[in-house]
Amino acid sequence: NDALKKQPITAVVDKEEVERQAREMAAEMTADLRAQLEQADTINTDRTHSWDYYAQELAPLAEAGLLELPTVPEGCVHNGHLFYVKLRDLEQRTEFIAYLKAHGVASSFHYVPLHSAPAGIQYGRFAGVDEYTTKESNRLTRLPLYYGLTEADRAAVVQVVKDFFAQK
Repeated sequence: NDALKKQPITAVVDKEEVERQAREMAAEMTADLRAQLEQADTINTDRTHSWDYYAQELAPLAEAGLLELPTVPEGCVHNGHLFYVKLRDLEQRTEFIAYLKAHGVASSFHYVPLHSAPAGIQYGRFAGVDEYTTKESNRLTRLPLYYGLTEADRAAVVQVVKDFFAQK
């Protein structure tokens, strides 16, 4: 065993084969990207339609002060990348996510602030007072939003959200 440990590991690499495989992989990735780019308008339209539906249907809950919705500044448009709601606090967000899950709707918190992530703790530091970052992070959760989300699925998500607040 000691003799094996001392022997250098050698490998024979066929440079032409590696280059051929790399060209094939690049061609496949290019084809995938081209297909996505050719459908970009369709995909974006579908996603923004879902976003707009959520915003319209959940507006009464926001007006009642039960949650906060994303805002789009005047003169700007959104890209339908994601749709979030802000709840009262971490406790309500946790209940909300669990309620949605129990009713078949996937939802997740939006992000962990960098300063409280493992790498942020190890390598970074928070400058100033954490007046908003953690509090706002604890309030955010995302609703399902993806290309191909059906009208029935959107309506079901909205109904479960409304039912959550109706039980309170």
